[in-house]
Amino acid sequence: MAPPAACLAGVVLLYSRPIFLKAEARLMRVAVIGAGAFGTSLSGCLASNGHAVRLWAREPEIVPAVNERHQNPLYLAGIPLPAEVIATDDQAEAVHGAEMVVLAAPSHATRDVAASLKSLLPPNIPIVTVAKGIENETLLTMTEVLEDVFPVERHPYLAVLSGPSFAKEVALRLPTAVTVASLWERLAREVQKAFSTDRFRVYTSTDVVGVQLGGALKNVVAIAAGCADGLGFGLNARAALITRGLAEITRAAVRRGANPMTLAGLSGLGDLVLTCTGELSRNRQLGLALGQGVKLSEALKDKRTVAEGVKTATSAVHLADKIGIELPIAREVYRILFEDKPARQAVVDLMTRELKPEF
Repeated sequence: MAPPAACLAGVVLLYSRPIFLKAEARLMRVAVIGAGAFGTSLSGCLASNGHAVRLWAREPEIVPAVNERHQNPLYLAGIPLPAEVIATDDQAEAVHGAEMVVLAAPSHATRDVAASLKSLLPPNIPIVTVAKGIENETLLTMTEVLEDVFPVERHPYLAVLSGPSFAKEVALRLPTAVTVASLWERLAREVQKAFSTDRFRVYTSTDVVGVQLGGALKNVVAIAAGCADGLGFGLNARAALITRGLAEITRAAVRRGANPMTLAGLSGLGDLVLTCTGELSRNRQLGLALGQGVKLSEALKDKRTVAEGVKTATSAVHLADKIGIELPIAREVYRILFEDKPARQAVVDLMTRELKPEF
């Protein structure tokens, strides 16, 4: 495959391919930027693999809790972290000497966090985003946001890690499998080796678009599945929403250039099933409340963690309009969230759409 950087005007030979010290797995200094539940759980995973981890936390109270008591009381209370995870509230300290950076801020904060890191990052290191979302204003995926923020010489070093992975279960070291995607297969393999343990299995992919759209759009479908559960519509309805939701996600991803097989994998179907059925799913829980008649403002009140599907529903509808495709489930979720449409009526409208072939 031609180097992605070679397609960018003005790229000099120096940046024609990524640079690594050696191909085999190695212990590294890793900075994890964002001490939410997932960033914290990944910090523990990396530290248990022998890496020296610096965890940047926006909330000052997290820093002494991680460093002195080895836990994150705000997002993963009661789950111990390896002593090798060192927290800081100073971004420059977190990334100093880092050989890999993991960006674990929520999708809506990714641009600002990346901009604050732009002048601090060491050169020629993997930058791995784990946020699942589509930027509302630009309709860019997270790697596209990073390409927009970072200079062109960093673009070949970008990767995304996604898949069915509740943070709590990762932190508890329950078996989990995910995918890391990069346009550079060698970089994907480097990240794969850094993360993989006997409880955290990582596959590689070069389908950066498909992996990201699968991870983002499944959150919108999970809200719909939660609504149906809240209405008491049963398992048939949930299965229908998951299946037709996957069709919508695949339709959008393929239009954006993704491989449809990616959406049958961990970052597509795997993540969709987990998020639509798992009790730990924030998006499903939000939909459940909406289906039971709770207003959005009340359902989100006092929530520390993010239900990414709320913002992504807006992006999904605008993306559908931009690229000329139908996303009926996403559009009904948008109407429930932002137009105060009753969830029951939204499901009825989906069921009574014009009849058509399945494929």
